[in-house]
Amino acid sequence: MTAATSFTFTLIFLAATAISLAFGVWLSLRHMRHVAQHRQAVPAEFADSITLGAHQKAADYTLDKQRLGLAEEALSAVILLAMTLGGGLAWLHLSTNGLFGNVYADGLAFIAAVGIVTGLLGLPFDLYRTFVIEAKYGFNKTTLRTYITDAVKGWALAVVIGAPLLLATLWLMEKMGSLWWLYVWLVWTGFSLLMIAVYPTFIAPLFNKFLPLEDASLKARIEALLNKCGFHAKGLFVMDGSKRSSHGNAYFTGLGKSKQIVFFDTLMQRLTAEEIEAVLAHELGHFKRRHIVKRLVAMFASTFVMLALMGWVIDKPWFYEGLGLPVAASAVAAAETGMASAPVAVSLVLFFTVLPVFSFWMTPLSSLVSRKHEFEADAYAAEQTNARDLISALVKLYRDNASTLTPDPLHSAVYDSHPPAAIRIAHLHTFSPAAAPTT
Repeated sequence: MTAATSFTFTLIFLAATAISLAFGVWLSLRHMRHVAQHRQAVPAEFADSITLGAHQKAADYTLDKQRLGLAEEALSAVILLAMTLGGGLAWLHLSTNGLFGNVYADGLAFIAAVGIVTGLLGLPFDLYRTFVIEAKYGFNKTTLRTYITDAVKGWALAVVIGAPLLLATLWLMEKMGSLWWLYVWLVWTGFSLLMIAVYPTFIAPLFNKFLPLEDASLKARIEALLNKCGFHAKGLFVMDGSKRSSHGNAYFTGLGKSKQIVFFDTLMQRLTAEEIEAVLAHELGHFKRRHIVKRLVAMFASTFVMLALMGWVIDKPWFYEGLGLPVAASAVAAAETGMASAPVAVSLVLFFTVLPVFSFWMTPLSSLVSRKHEFEADAYAAEQTNARDLISALVKLYRDNASTLTPDPLHSAVYDSHPPAAIRIAHLHTFSPAAAPTT
């Protein structure tokens, strides 16, 4: 019975992997075909503000990124099958099991080994994206030294911050009985909130410089907007985003009294004071409409469900055997079969390795909610500032960031967190009918 159940689960896993891969590839090919078909003409609503050359650059940039994405999808599927049915995780488990003579230290070693292997396999794609594609279109400003330094800092943070969290997780899984997943969820939730609170002060400065906004007139304009909206921030900062990329952006970070407003220096160079104010009003809209809180609640709820599901499958033999791990699901099962018992670290990694192929259908739902929030934030910005300024700012950002104006509608509906350019601008026109997308 167990063998039949394991085989059935293997077939389900293979089917889910094939379906998720085929669906992603199909959408990417649709997107590429749609962008290529519209490459020769700027959409009528942008004809006065986007040149044909800029439009074609965006199309080519999109196509190059999609081609790389297709290769990554294919490799990810190969890695997934190699790590599971191909015995990769089983081999890494055998290689690290008993390495330190302690279940927790061995568990960390196993997780680190998996991270190193998958990271190295994905490294060529990240290097190609950064130093070939981004450089080809004039966006990359990252030097090899900066790239390596960022990687070293990232790994150091993973050790300093991630290792204690993983140790706590493994200990709870080992000691807290059948409700371990609830305790892990509480710890993860608290940890996430703590990281959001301390990120602006202790983590972000490790990678970028944040200088107080010095433009007195712009600062006065922004502070007036913040007072008008009843928003309190710890400070207004300009980040040296140009150190790594010429893409522009602005964002809020932190929680409560630690909230900060951050502008990329590239954004400050491209937009007028009125346009910066409009972009900021859009970001304020996310807070005023409680989008940040809603997203956090959704994230915590989904984590709760995932961990509860893992709590159900963790002692099921078919879960391990069906995914290529010749280990028992529990000490009791190990005694009955003579197999080695699966350490909790193996269970944790195995579950989150295969989860994406079963949860890919949630992507379009998440994208839909995100686009709804963007529309609401745009509406708020139009209430607080002139919609024409936000339209003008967005058109500049579409142009300067080489964002395609003609995405495939279905691909956009599944993956895009922001509405397509034409739809978003049309929505803003309803708040300012006389506005035109000017630069």
